[in-house]
Amino acid sequence: MAQRLRVAVIGSGIARIHVEQGFFRLGDLFEVPVLCSLDEERGRALTADLGLAEFTPDFSSVLGRDDIDLVDICTPPGSHFELSRAAIAAGKHVICEKPLFGSVAEVDAMAGIVAGSGRTFMPIFQYRYGAGLQKLKHLVDRGLTGKAYMTTIETHWWRPPPYYSVPWRGKWATELGGGLLGHAIHAHDMLNYIHGPTEEVFAYGATLVNPIEVEDNAALALRMRNGSLAALSMTLGSREQISRLRFCFENLVAESIRDQPYAPARDPWRFVAEDAALQAGIDAALAEVPAAEEGFARQFELFHEAVMAGTAPPVTLEDARRSLELVTAAYHSMRTGRPTPLPIASGHPLFRSWLPEGISPASPG
Repeated sequence: MAQRLRVAVIGSGIARIHVEQGFFRLGDLFEVPVLCSLDEERGRALTADLGLAEFTPDFSSVLGRDDIDLVDICTPPGSHFELSRAAIAAGKHVICEKPLFGSVAEVDAMAGIVAGSGRTFMPIFQYRYGAGLQKLKHLVDRGLTGKAYMTTIETHWWRPPPYYSVPWRGKWATELGGGLLGHAIHAHDMLNYIHGPTEEVFAYGATLVNPIEVEDNAALALRMRNGSLAALSMTLGSREQISRLRFCFENLVAESIRDQPYAPARDPWRFVAEDAALQAGIDAALAEVPAAEEGFARQFELFHEAVMAGTAPPVTLEDARRSLELVTAAYHSMRTGRPTPLPIASGHPLFRSWLPEGISPASPG
């Protein structure tokens, strides 16, 4: 039997999904002895609802426990860096929700903290583990798609005013950004997962749906390093919620056709080849892809394998850096009205923060 990793889950929001769709589905690999949240009423209720043994509001006590191997950070984004740093310093492995941190500089700093620690750090990008996207990744890795031409991704969701009644949402200091950062970031990761790094970004952003500080609409034009182009659109004002991905290659078109906005990478997908002969080859290659867990369960399963083997996690800090570079470039382009090249290096004006001048990040209380 595999060694079970003992998990302290930090937070009481998306933490439920991590436990139910991830750790509970992999009971032979993980156990969850404790949940920790500053929101004591909500945290205690979630602990009871999930049937967990213990709740605590004291994060420092979690770090001092010998029966905890892994800290799973599911808190608002403004707190991610400091919680992650403390957990690594305490000798724990770390999983951290998106958006990971508030700057490319913090990603680089965390890479330095993790290096030599003997601990494994994994950002969350569970969308890439949908069966449909995994099939496309298999075709790309097999060299069957041919040259990449154009990708379009729509993240069109609905967030009415009550969504922003949560105090930390909609504010630069605590949410760190708007829909581009907190909602469409999975689209960025799926794009980079298939095509590799982004080369240049031109972006428009606007706040049109709700009276908040951050953007709730964005349109981005991208040039990828592999030479292809991409168009990303995000709105939080779509009464009919959709997430749609369409990849145009030399030999085929791959398209998500699922009508569930929070599961676009899952099956069913369409793979339409140039002709019948090529279609037969594509279909044969798709049949090679084994059935596997999806979403959080698959990412956590691969994380466990990495910890046991002492290898890199399935999603790395470099993966998160690419997504936050894209965000940084987009915010820079919105403010300058010019295309922004990548990568984002230490000399870039937004390397240490993309927050507007005069605003500093603050951990929600």
